[in-house]
Amino acid sequence: MRNDLYVHFHPDERAFVDRAAEWIDRAANRHEVRRTDFLDPRQSFILTTLANREPDALFRLDGGYPDAERRRAIIAPAYRDVEDEPAGIAVLSVRSADQSLSRLDHGDYLGAMLGLGIKRDRIGDIHVHPDGAHFLVAEEIADYLNINLRQVHRVHVLTDILPIGQLRTVKPELEEMSFTVASLRLDGICSDVYRISRTKIVEPIRAGRCRVNWKAEEDPSTPLKEGDVVSIQGLGRFKMLAVEGVTKKGRIRVRVGKFI
Repeated sequence: MRNDLYVHFHPDERAFVDRAAEWIDRAANRHEVRRTDFLDPRQSFILTTLANREPDALFRLDGGYPDAERRRAIIAPAYRDVEDEPAGIAVLSVRSADQSLSRLDHGDYLGAMLGLGIKRDRIGDIHVHPDGAHFLVAEEIADYLNINLRQVHRVHVLTDILPIGQLRTVKPELEEMSFTVASLRLDGICSDVYRISRTKIVEPIRAGRCRVNWKAEEDPSTPLKEGDVVSIQGLGRFKMLAVEGVTKKGRIRVRVGKFI
């Protein structure tokens, strides 16, 4: 039965498919309640797909606020009310009197936490403000971070654990750009967005460093559509905002937003 599941997912996703299937099986048949680490949107999709096949298990996704990208899952037997199960999410506030704090970005904060030995899946969304940042983290590591996170990219910082109701969210900023392409192929659009030749952009795609909607994509000819989110390791990510029609010369006009 597991092989029947594998055909729907990328080979790199099989390990997570196995884990998710086991969580659901334990909830349905062993009456266990499981709270996962933070899942990215693709992992949430896989879990949802598998859980919807099992009538004896229920689940809930919670990232600490309604529009969260990364979310923890609570998986339980169908007779349990998953809405009553705690998500186990804490808000870690980072602040400093150092004015250079305002120049730090998402990568600086994430790097500081990973440098403490924290795995990425223990960290939810990160909201960067001019005067600091709010992290959503698994409550199991909140005290450790509150004690040990004292520097972010050479800036000395102080931390506090806040109630979830005091979370200050930030909507991601997009740098919009418009251009025309011969087709909606992944490699052609990435070439324009990242300003890298088409020949060179193919290398990271085929090497497995590209994600389309958080799913690994190794085919440079894959067509994109409105709403797709594309990321390439080391280059950042962008969203296909609109396909705006065809020019008189037959080229396709697109509008994308690159995450800042």
